[in-house]
Amino acid sequence: MWFKISKLILKNRIAILIVLGLITCVMGYFAQFAKMSYQMAQMLPKTDSTFISYDNFKRNFGQDGSVVVIGIKNERLYELTNFNAWYDLTKNIKEIRVDFKKDGKKIIVDGTTQALSVASAYTLKKNSAKKRFDFEQIVKKKPTTQSEVDSLKKELYNYPFYEGFLYSDSTHASLIAITLNREVLDSKYRNGIFEAINAEVEKFESITGIKVHKSGLPYIRANSSTKVASEIKIFLILSILITSFILYLFFRSFKVTMYSMLVVCVGVIWAMGLLSIFGFEITILTGLIPPLIIVIGIPNCIFLLNKYHSEYKKHGNQAKSLSRVIQKTGNAIFLTNTTTALGFATFIFTQSSILVEFGIVASLDIFMVFTLSILLIPIIFSFLAPPKQRHTKHLENKMMVKMVEVLVNIVSYHRKKVYAVTVLILILGLYGISLITTTGNIIDDLPKDDPIVQDLKFFEKSFKGVMPFEVVIDTKKKGGVFADNGKTLYKIKKLQKELSSYDEFSKPLSIVEAIQFSYQAYKKGKPKFYILPPATELKKLKNYVTQDSVKKDFSSFIDSTNQITRVSFQMADIGTQEMNVLLDEIRPKIDSIFSPKDYNVTLTGTSVVFLKGTDYLVENLFTSLALAILLIASLMSVLFSSVRMVLVSLIPNLLPLLTTAALMGYIGIPIKPSTILIFSIAFGISVDDTIHFLAKYRQELKIHKIGIKKAVILALRETGVSMIYTSTILFFGFGVFTVSSFGGTVALGYLVSFTLTMAILADLVLLPSLLLSLDKALTTKAFKKEPLIEIFDEDEDIELDELEVKYIEKESIEN
Repeated sequence: MWFKISKLILKNRIAILIVLGLITCVMGYFAQFAKMSYQMAQMLPKTDSTFISYDNFKRNFGQDGSVVVIGIKNERLYELTNFNAWYDLTKNIKEIRVDFKKDGKKIIVDGTTQALSVASAYTLKKNSAKKRFDFEQIVKKKPTTQSEVDSLKKELYNYPFYEGFLYSDSTHASLIAITLNREVLDSKYRNGIFEAINAEVEKFESITGIKVHKSGLPYIRANSSTKVASEIKIFLILSILITSFILYLFFRSFKVTMYSMLVVCVGVIWAMGLLSIFGFEITILTGLIPPLIIVIGIPNCIFLLNKYHSEYKKHGNQAKSLSRVIQKTGNAIFLTNTTTALGFATFIFTQSSILVEFGIVASLDIFMVFTLSILLIPIIFSFLAPPKQRHTKHLENKMMVKMVEVLVNIVSYHRKKVYAVTVLILILGLYGISLITTTGNIIDDLPKDDPIVQDLKFFEKSFKGVMPFEVVIDTKKKGGVFADNGKTLYKIKKLQKELSSYDEFSKPLSIVEAIQFSYQAYKKGKPKFYILPPATELKKLKNYVTQDSVKKDFSSFIDSTNQITRVSFQMADIGTQEMNVLLDEIRPKIDSIFSPKDYNVTLTGTSVVFLKGTDYLVENLFTSLALAILLIASLMSVLFSSVRMVLVSLIPNLLPLLTTAALMGYIGIPIKPSTILIFSIAFGISVDDTIHFLAKYRQELKIHKIGIKKAVILALRETGVSMIYTSTILFFGFGVFTVSSFGGTVALGYLVSFTLTMAILADLVLLPSLLLSLDKALTTKAFKKEPLIEIFDEDEDIELDELEVKYIEKESIEN
């Protein structure tokens, strides 16, 4: 088959180049429409009960992640100048307007819908004449004297509703709660809001000298998206520079470097175009695809060019060399790319949209870059002058030859030591795995000294956190929230008291807090009446809280039928393990207050969804890894027609995964979504070298009828250099991810690099040792059958009179 493919490629060079050029133009056109994701990644499938509960919550009460908080230590807040600056900051933020594009038209819209602080707080005034409450601002205008500020502070502190919400007397902190325009927040115009907020904050800091802290889910997400966008460019540039430099070091040829990079850069254009065609957005995962294409695509070029130079050095015939490049390496590279693609494709089965999108695009991109490699490298070099002696010197690289001979010596005479080291690694690995923990935080991938992390810690210390946690209470009947003389309200009060004993939860906001605030106003603002009144008083209060006002002012806490209500907490960004323990503790307490027979109580909010999403991903990614191993093992069984050979070949590929997991245990890297990805990716890539080695071993053993030892040594000498080249490229290529500011991406970089290093050592030392040590029957029987897929075909070459290869007669590009 590959003989016919080589004829087709080399006889239709111009047509193929035109087609590829047109496809690249189309992909480039679509690539310009690829856009960043501005929403929190959906980790749970839509059929999951936690996702359904959260979706129902949003339909009843709206999004829970639209608030940004700005906080300060407030010992000096109530000085005249500082308080007025806080007043101006609140007012200016509330009036932020930003550019927005809607229905193809550019308009200016409100960036924020509310900004609430002690400088803009409201109180209720009892209107006995009209039997209602009127909202009234506590601070009606900027004070002009310090005594006015002192008076306002005293009045503010008479309203317990705001303590723990807008200020914390115990921690001397104060905040502004900013509700963002959701439509703008979920668009690329969101940066306009944060730029405007930052400008106002800087103005406040310059006037007062007070340090301002910023946090909240929208702020964390916006910063993460901005970092992802900038890091994609950095990764792309670094991967191009590093792989180009290493390629030039290996081949000492500007042509080889330039045209190899051309192949993978076209692959990047196709990848971004495909992302846009599918309608997928750029996330922290899909943003890794362009540099991955460069890193994974270059080894294809190395194997093709190594074979081209090796063939030309043998017989000096360019046409025959290019034909044999396709024939002899095409199937092998196709299979190695298939195993890599399978490693990515298994993410599709997680049912998590962020991973499914990554799996689809990455796996397809691997096949596209293979197609580009097998077409462009032979075609481009068919138009160039044949390689000169200096171009093939890399085949005799003395350092590489010595390195390979050292490996030959080890597998020939020191196999017992190899097995002893392997057993030691296995024992240490199993112990290291026992030390691994499973956890995850929303900001877990950010460095500890990142301003976002530091600011979040400020709010956790001052207000117990900013992560939304919701308790949704369904009374199972219309009007149930206020029925039975307020029975449900008293239960909510009891629940709030119970949860207030946990340091992880902030002061709650609920319909009970609103009623207590109203009752204080009903009792002429006296702080001691900030309580849930008895049933008789509730009836009196009901006359002042009309149904219309409930719908208007309390709609975010109770649904339109008065059947479902919520209790909102903010909480610390605790790990998933701690969160699981916390939920297990509070669930029985909730059920003891709200009998499951009479109430449906759901725990939801971003904190819970993230927890369940993390647990779901970890479980499913282990499944995807097992699936990757099964699929690749099945492919290798087809390749070698022997289950026993598959088992032998899997050992040097599973051992690196074990050592990587052990390393994570020893240095304290937990299992979480961003690190569990490493195993499927690394396994899919590392098995490539095994296929190359065993394919060559099979060829030498079967075709040339030589002994097992000679076949192993010849396979090691012929494939060793290319395997070292490609592994070096992959090592440094994945190493570029270590410059990321995201912990998960950094871990991906150095852990995959470590895994691939262990894999190449296993493939060049352990695998040959196993082949030499095993009984002859095991290895020779493995190759008596004809495989379903033939990797090499030594017997067929393209006829020279059927092919005309034109090349530049002049001196080629200076190297």
